[in-house]
Amino acid sequence: MPAAFIGHGNPMSALARNRHTESWRAFGAAIPRPRAILVVSAHWFIDATAVTAMPWPRTIHDFRGFPPELFAMQYPAPGSPELAAEIAEEVKPDRVDLDGADWGLDHGTWSVLAHVFPDAGIPVAQLSINALKPFDYHLKLGAKLARLRERGVLIIGSGNVVHNLGLIDWRRPAAGFDWNLRFDDAVKAVMTSVPADILKLTEHPDYRRAAPTPEHFLPLLYLAGLAGEEPARILTEGHAMGSLSMTAYGLGLPAQ
Repeated sequence: MPAAFIGHGNPMSALARNRHTESWRAFGAAIPRPRAILVVSAHWFIDATAVTAMPWPRTIHDFRGFPPELFAMQYPAPGSPELAAEIAEEVKPDRVDLDGADWGLDHGTWSVLAHVFPDAGIPVAQLSINALKPFDYHLKLGAKLARLRERGVLIIGSGNVVHNLGLIDWRRPAAGFDWNLRFDDAVKAVMTSVPADILKLTEHPDYRRAAPTPEHFLPLLYLAGLAGEEPARILTEGHAMGSLSMTAYGLGLPAQ
């Protein structure tokens, strides 16, 4: 089963039809239909490693200041307590808490899946990002999850390679600052050759501006862990508002 990292930009991606969201739709149409989906979203960044384990996860509107139609959106996919238990067993001795009530599907998950699988008919679980753990923990946890791909689980990391809200320039809707382009290019060079070397990018001179906080970068480490030595393929690339990257990657994709 393939895997992917998708740069979702902002919640409005759920309503957008552009070359990036069209690439997400093409990805969903090209791969075998999974038995379940696991998403590692930048927006569940907490002090624990947890996975949603409720039968029907709620659609979380974890943002403000956007149009009413975005708050009205629902992604009524079933959950998968069975997949949650499978994940907790798979990653031992690492601990994964089973969340049966508190979280759900945040916009990092449903804004992407609304395009990849718009029918919302596939069970979805969401894995938190443990803010207390070092970067190599996330890379290794991704590698542990790789066996789920062999059992029909689609794994998606949802974040942004470059995500600096403090430096957004609204005059550049589809362009990036020079440091954004440099770091994005450095990531492409690693992900399309040896993804296991991803941690070297934290030493890149533009890393601190590209990821002033780590939560949007960390989902990429899960894809790199899943990949190991397998090169990733670019699904779409581009920049937004100066300080965001929309680059997305896929693993195990059908031959072009």
